[in-house]
Amino acid sequence: MEKFRAFEEKIGVHFKDRAVLREAFTHRSYINETRERGLDHNERLEFLGDAVVELVVTNFLYKKYPQANEGDLTSYRAALVNAVTLGNLAIDMGMEEYLLLSKGEAKDKGTKARQIILANAFEALVGAIYLDLGYEAADKFLKDYLLGKTEEIVKKELWRDAKSFFQEEAQEHVGITPSYRVISEVGPDHDKDFNVGVYLNDELIGIGTGKSKQDAEQGAAADGLKKKGWNK
Repeated sequence: MEKFRAFEEKIGVHFKDRAVLREAFTHRSYINETRERGLDHNERLEFLGDAVVELVVTNFLYKKYPQANEGDLTSYRAALVNAVTLGNLAIDMGMEEYLLLSKGEAKDKGTKARQIILANAFEALVGAIYLDLGYEAADKFLKDYLLGKTEEIVKKELWRDAKSFFQEEAQEHVGITPSYRVISEVGPDHDKDFNVGVYLNDELIGIGTGKSKQDAEQGAAADGLKKKGWNK
């Protein structure tokens, strides 16, 4: 538990029950491999944290952008809470070194699957903060670490419908309508993560991940725009 004390100091959040913090970092593969008694994986906390993140972000955006319509607010939120944003944020916070993974998963660094694991762990961490310390603590944590990214997302128009934009650019530059294919599905049926590729003819251009195929397609289109240099 001592290493988690160091993480508490790093993020400025101090738990009453440090066991719930450890659970937030515990991947299902670790439980299956070690069969440690009294320890559960983080999927329930992730479920809770996902709802807390959505509420906090929605409330923040509603108040910050009173002139924005529902569609724009939805797009801003999607850009803030997708697997790429949350996964990168988890890396910036140093969460990766605290993950409890099976030996096989621990070797799998720098992959889309690891990014999903980190995004899920971030949501589980928010769930743990809410469960142990309450809504105000979770709200403050998200304001400190996530909501500050809103200005950049809006200013750089990172919230735009990436699929529509990618299609426009693809048709203009190469005269091809892009297609999307599911590359893989990770996780149980009730909590799947999708990896989707965007293709020009049969050439894979970009890959995205998400809790739904639609979110993953948006991520793939955004990745494709970046790879092609069409997002400038």
